Amino acid sequence: MSNDPTITLETFQSANPHIGRIAGLDFGTKTIGVALSDTGQTIASGLETIKRTKFKNDAARLIEISQEYQILAFVIGLPLNMDGSEGPRVQSTKAFARNLEQLTDLPLIFWDERLSTQAAERTLLEADSSRKRRKEVIDKLAATYILQGALDRLQALRSSQ
Repeated sequence: MSNDPTITLETFQSANPHIGRIAGLDFGTKTIGVALSDTGQTIASGLETIKRTKFKNDAARLIEISQEYQILAFVIGLPLNMDGSEGPRVQSTKAFARNLEQLTDLPLIFWDERLSTQAAERTLLEADSSRKRRKEVIDKLAATYILQGALDRLQALRSSQ
């Protein structure tokens, strides 16, 4: 087993069918935002926000989601610093992924999530959402931005073949 449980989007694209759902994940310290693609892998939609407790419980919910929606892969937002360096949040995200890898055979794909939370916050502010409402949906919306970025890249890869 490698130290890094992930594959690249390019590897996933060449080895997997173009039909089926992909899940996007935004890991926060208190919640995990979850988004799903349509089966054609073109549009991301927010699914839910998981309140984090223990890894075992968090992972069990993600496995349930993967089975319920027949997920082909997880796209995990990687919270890089603006200069591209890795900080403590990246290390905890990678640790979660290494542990999740022990529980599922699904591919794990890291996706640069810089600015996804800010974009989600801006969208909610523009929609004039209350502070409470923003707090409830921010991680789910950030997961949607992460997944949509990966889906757009998948479409570009497929059209360049």
